[in-house]
Amino acid sequence: MPKPRTLYICNDCGTESHQWLGKCPGCGTYGSLEEQIIANPPTSTATRVATPRASRSAKKNAVRQSQTFSEITSDRQVRFSSGYGEFDRVLGGGLVPGSLVLIGGDPGIGKSTLLLQSANQLTQQHRVLYVSAEESAQQIKLRATRLGMNNDGNNRQKPEERLYVFPETDLELVLQEIASLRPQVAVIDSIQRLFFAALNSAPGSVAQVRECTSALMQLAKREGITLLIVGHVTKEGAIAGPRVLEHLVDTVLYFEGDRYASHRLLRSVKNRFGATHEIGIFDMREQGLWEVSNPSELFLGNLEEPSPGTATVVACEGTRPLLVEIQALVSPTSYSSPRRSTTGVEYSRLLQILAVLEKRVGIPLSKLDAYIASAGGLGVAEPAADLGVAVALVASFRDRLVDPRTVLIGEVGLGGQIRPVSQMELRLKEAEKLGFKRAIVPNGSSYAGINLEIISVGKVVDAMIAALPPQRASEH
Repeated sequence: MPKPRTLYICNDCGTESHQWLGKCPGCGTYGSLEEQIIANPPTSTATRVATPRASRSAKKNAVRQSQTFSEITSDRQVRFSSGYGEFDRVLGGGLVPGSLVLIGGDPGIGKSTLLLQSANQLTQQHRVLYVSAEESAQQIKLRATRLGMNNDGNNRQKPEERLYVFPETDLELVLQEIASLRPQVAVIDSIQRLFFAALNSAPGSVAQVRECTSALMQLAKREGITLLIVGHVTKEGAIAGPRVLEHLVDTVLYFEGDRYASHRLLRSVKNRFGATHEIGIFDMREQGLWEVSNPSELFLGNLEEPSPGTATVVACEGTRPLLVEIQALVSPTSYSSPRRSTTGVEYSRLLQILAVLEKRVGIPLSKLDAYIASAGGLGVAEPAADLGVAVALVASFRDRLVDPRTVLIGEVGLGGQIRPVSQMELRLKEAEKLGFKRAIVPNGSSYAGINLEIISVGKVVDAMIAALPPQRASEH
């Protein structure tokens, strides 16, 4: 039995040190090293738990197992649906056998609801194991009843297609249950609550999270089991635990939403099998989460009753175009330093656009308060929304209305020029589908087959003249 040893492990990156240091040598974070007492070498112990004895003995008589591309067959099913189109979109087309998907989000945002509903859909064709380390089986049953899930009575399913619930926190018992049941999909809710008895550290610590995830990964990869893992987040919004946790998994998703709004966003930040920055949109109701068929309706205002200081932009989240209303308010300040506030728009982008409008267009905004918000609180980080932000600010300053059937697409440069953006044709088709009539876009491109009035501009001043009513253009 090896003698227990003490290590100091960084909470952010997982770097190990034999002595305490004020600054982590791996990531440079101050005060992030915590003492952990290791009873046994964790790597070898986790390997013994996750690897059968037959597999270890077979290593002695190992033969060549590498393959060339011509020897690899692709007859195995590559992906299967999660039961929700929005979930599949974010995953890149569906779940991949043997993959690990990590889902993080604020407490109460709906992570467990999403996975429980998805697990219920998956039972139509697959065996699913739901490992609950935070709730009892009775609590999960109560939630399932509220969500309208019913696998009893006349709607009885085949035994191999039912949803199996396993309330347990011991990693070894969880691994034994997965190996015995051999489900196609397993849900771990949550990874911070599992513990490995060979480690003396508390559940949720860096060593525990890393070892539990590593052991689960070995089993999932070997057996071809898809793992959906719930992860807690810190007060900064990042997934709690070491950064190695995000490196171990194949996909990292964030479930976001405003506590005062009903919609929820499922966002991809890492995906080995698909594009990143894709989003799925759900509506939280009393019966659970529902997919939103037309998400642009959530982020558009009342087009029949426009108000001064609003403009519509087309933002692309991955491959999905979304029409978003940008709202601006410019008013005299009551303080020596004017206030700038943003909701859904990057603060630095607002400051840059305000400087361009004052320097290149001649609008005195340095002594005025400026507020910018996106409808529905959607985060619009891409530069394609710059032109809409600039027009909304000028419209609020002049107290003018922008045509509600006009979309604005373009990046504003420091010289006052309008720069082209990517996926322009996709954005214009989405605007046309929702009934818009005009589009103010950068110069230099032609768009055949788009049934919109295309107005190409090269400067911010030209965009202001085109966006505001002709009779008001002389004021500029």
